[in-house]
Amino acid sequence: MQPIHILLLIAGYFGVLILISYLTGKDDSNETFFKASRKSPWYVVAFGMIGASLSGVTFISVPGWVRDSNFSYMQVVFGYLVGYFIIAYVLMPIYYRLNVTSIYQYLEDRFGVVSYKTGAFFFLISRILGASFRLYLVAIVLQQYVFDAYNIPFEVTVALSILLIWLYTFRGGIKTIVWTDTLQTLFMLIAVGVAMYLILGDLNLSFSEFWSSESLAQYNQIWFTDDVLARNYFIKSFVGGLFVAVCMTGLDQDMMQKNLTCKNLGDAQKNMVSFSVVLIVVNFIFLLLGALLFIYAAEHQIDVPVVDGKERTDLLFPEIAIKGELGISLSIVFLLGLIAAAYSSADSALTSLTTSFSVDFLSIEKQEKSKQKKLRQKVHIAMSVVLIIVVIIFNSLTNKSVIDSILTVASYTYGPLLGLFAFGIFTKYNVIDKYVWIVTAVSICLTYIIANFGGYFMYFTEDVANLAEAEKLAKSNWYQFGYELLAVNGLLTFIGLVLIRRQHD
Repeated sequence: MQPIHILLLIAGYFGVLILISYLTGKDDSNETFFKASRKSPWYVVAFGMIGASLSGVTFISVPGWVRDSNFSYMQVVFGYLVGYFIIAYVLMPIYYRLNVTSIYQYLEDRFGVVSYKTGAFFFLISRILGASFRLYLVAIVLQQYVFDAYNIPFEVTVALSILLIWLYTFRGGIKTIVWTDTLQTLFMLIAVGVAMYLILGDLNLSFSEFWSSESLAQYNQIWFTDDVLARNYFIKSFVGGLFVAVCMTGLDQDMMQKNLTCKNLGDAQKNMVSFSVVLIVVNFIFLLLGALLFIYAAEHQIDVPVVDGKERTDLLFPEIAIKGELGISLSIVFLLGLIAAAYSSADSALTSLTTSFSVDFLSIEKQEKSKQKKLRQKVHIAMSVVLIIVVIIFNSLTNKSVIDSILTVASYTYGPLLGLFAFGIFTKYNVIDKYVWIVTAVSICLTYIIANFGGYFMYFTEDVANLAEAEKLAKSNWYQFGYELLAVNGLLTFIGLVLIRRQHD
């Protein structure tokens, strides 16, 4: 598939999104932009959230993860399921009862202004980093397979990607996102189905033969129970997945903003429960696709792409889809799926960042009515520029699997949110509000020290000769934290809040 054909495909795709934006954005009031006037059908929100939750990271990075991690990611996914039920029946009733625009308004109601601003700040950092990871992934694919052919710099690719998102979100906001996410989820799932069908056909395998094959058996181990110190030990992965779901969905303005567009609490809960069950099936299908890709690559002697001297398993799917011998149809559906998956996450991130900054930091709802819309539009542009800058910075720094990076970063930035909300919901104490930001900062520092340097202290007490020897021993024998680090961070924040509780409560 030639670069010009890919550009035409992208142009056609975004033409459809802009048309949807026109139809849904005729009322471009702040009420529509932030809440979709609370009229979204729950089943539309649920289906669209699949694409927003999976994103381009799942579309590419999860299949690419299979070679090194087998199907261990399912341990995390099963933890997600429990987390989503906690969101539906613990957090959502609070948000609907308070009728919030930003979910961090709960923290102001419960503790005070400093807690409120602290929670909103951690969301901004978390979502900017998360959206940047996702945009980076799609940008490097477009760069490698399209824009390099025209000698267009990576920075221009990133700016163009975000400009396209801005074009179809600047009027309708979350109302537009609810409907474009539905289309994007459909494209993504079609792409996965077509890819599996074509690869199985090329390998002369039926699905049942593939399911029972020895080739799949090399990759399909789900449960890892041998080494409790390992990062992928099943209890750690499950618990980590639970807290990742609660924090990255239930305590995240991006994901919750869609749920808050439902007509009432009951509809929002139906949305969350149905979405969580379907998500398990979809993630498992992505892992099956990953196994198929590596089996196909071995059969046809296709090497994993190398970027800057490093193997990038993330790029195996695009390598096979765009440059392989499976035909133009796979190239087309792959690109549609990739673009849909990536932008279904990024567009809602831009909208939620605009919402959070406008509501939480600029108090837009207290501004003069005549100035509110223009203020929101300025913030929307500013957040677009911020994402461009962060993606470009990330491109010069990243050296890890994208999905692993996102979840690792989340352990630090979402942990304080977990502690704040847990303390607010499960205790009746008030806190000395002005000290809350200090508690969260200390919690992050302690979490980082525990995760990265705990083993060094243990071996230095045994008169280890030097740092290099201590590092070697620590890595081989010290407990390796996985995504349960998020829970540790949340617990440290919770303990810190206990220490600054008001004594008369």
